[in-house]
Amino acid sequence: MTETPNPHIVDADTLTGEMRPIRRAVLSLGSNLGERLTSLQGAINALADTPDVWVTGVSPVYETEPVDAPEGSEPFLNAVVLLDTTLAASRLLDRAHAIEDAFGRERSGEFHAPRTLDIDVIVVGDRRRNDEVMQLPHRHAAERAFVLQPWYDVEPDAEIPDAGLVAELLEKSDRSGITRRDDLALQVQ
Repeated sequence: MTETPNPHIVDADTLTGEMRPIRRAVLSLGSNLGERLTSLQGAINALADTPDVWVTGVSPVYETEPVDAPEGSEPFLNAVVLLDTTLAASRLLDRAHAIEDAFGRERSGEFHAPRTLDIDVIVVGDRRRNDEVMQLPHRHAAERAFVLQPWYDVEPDAEIPDAGLVAELLEKSDRSGITRRDDLALQVQ
């Protein structure tokens, strides 16, 4: 993973003329309520329509058993999206939350409750952050096969800062309960 995955794209702030670095970001998508595939595709479309965001890759779709979810929760569809962005990590998180809200995400306060759409910011370049708003890299990404497997499929040489290579982390993870769904596909606009 590089700090500037596409050095040929340069974006200047239109108000100040300041240059903003382009960073590779990885987002994990999940849905276990409603039209799951439609929600994932809608999230990809909304990300692709976001100024200063360029979707560069989308993983295969996986169906996964819920992890740490309330009893009776339905299986998730999961995927990983790669993108290049000049947005700050906090702005990318704000955009992710706005997309979740647009797809009817309800935040009941129940830990890992079922949801129409969940978008987690996994990494943004080599940024590190640990506060009440967000943690970068995402605190559970290195342990979760439903993040690691689709990420590995779309970027086999990926690395999570301070955790290691995705391939090595995937080998150590519990991959039971995840199934690749080749009958389902997501598209980049």
